[in-house]
Amino acid sequence: MLTEPRSGRLAAWGNALLAGLVSPDEAAERIAAQDARHRVVLPGDDGGPVGLTLALGRLRSLGAVGLRVALPVPGHPLGLSGPAEFNARALEAEEAVLAHGTALGLVPSVHEAGPLDADPEDVHTEVLWECLPVREAPPADVPSLAEAERELADALREATEVLTRLDVAGSSPVAEAALEAYRARMEAGRQLLAPGYPPRAVRVLELAQRVGTLVSIAYGDGAAPGGGVGEHGGAVSAAEMAARAEALRPVERTARRAQVAAYNAYAEELERRREGGQG
Repeated sequence: MLTEPRSGRLAAWGNALLAGLVSPDEAAERIAAQDARHRVVLPGDDGGPVGLTLALGRLRSLGAVGLRVALPVPGHPLGLSGPAEFNARALEAEEAVLAHGTALGLVPSVHEAGPLDADPEDVHTEVLWECLPVREAPPADVPSLAEAERELADALREATEVLTRLDVAGSSPVAEAALEAYRARMEAGRQLLAPGYPPRAVRVLELAQRVGTLVSIAYGDGAAPGGGVGEHGGAVSAAEMAARAEALRPVERTARRAQVAAYNAYAEELERRREGGQG
């Protein structure tokens, strides 16, 4: 939860490109971000993977009018609409993008190369998106922006209470570093979403990332897998880890649902406008 999903960047800047609000080159650059290259395997294309600009143009020619995000995890098919094959692939990647109007979805596979102990900046990362058929149906468990904002306010309070109760309210070096990284990211890139998104979507995404950061701190502070020694130097039993996970699970789910609601706000608004025009 500390980093934005690649599916979020693809949906946000892809939507801006489909709307004519940014150039193809800017959209491709924003989507790739720190990755070396993104390519897309399009349906029925025997020429091999293509670049983002060509792929987004092809999706538009196929009828894509908006891109939506799915962030599923086991037991929570958030944002998915089927069929089973696509859901399974998206669940394995823990993210996907659905191109509304084309009955197609994109699932990423990430390939990294570099020395074992390389600095993150020295790792060469390539992403390959594969297009698969999807069912044109309402996505699973995606709230409205208004619902997400209300739920996040409660989740933020709950996350803070859990951190305090677990005595991981931000006192360890790891927690302090995570919070500082979050603040720096917010200052360095205030444009969390692409042009065309409503201010409320930006507000919801920012709050969702803040809640996600707190959850990540709570999971990472003193919680060595299998019961180990954490940042405070104390052993964490399996029972304590299980209790921590149980307390944080609903908060984490709320943050993920809000992320999807924010990224999908642009496509949802387009659909409402079309329905209003037809009515």
